[in-house]
Amino acid sequence: MLIVLGCWGWHLGDHWMSYIAAVGLPLIAAALWGIFRIPNDPKPAPVAIPGQIRLLLELGLFGAAVWGLHALGYVQLSWWMAIIVLVHYAVSYDRTWVMLRNKPYNGFTGNAK
Repeated sequence: MLIVLGCWGWHLGDHWMSYIAAVGLPLIAAALWGIFRIPNDPKPAPVAIPGQIRLLLELGLFGAAVWGLHALGYVQLSWWMAIIVLVHYAVSYDRTWVMLRNKPYNGFTGNAK
């Protein structure tokens, strides 16, 4: 996601603006991802937000990456990324469901190591 946002940023501006966008877009995305977390995340949340908002944030960032790939002309790759993101959220349905219900996520309870 961060690499796609950087490449997209590089092609958004002219000359010096492309440098700012290529560095700025991934930095903003990483900062949003790391700062806004749900309670009981594995790492402490600098800013705790409800699960629904976190899910929207994640989908928005991945959606921006998909849009960036499409805007760069990688249409087929953008479709593949969108499908992979949707499959990821479907496979991790327990985490997604917990975020939608705004409950603390305690991870997997199985004995898998």
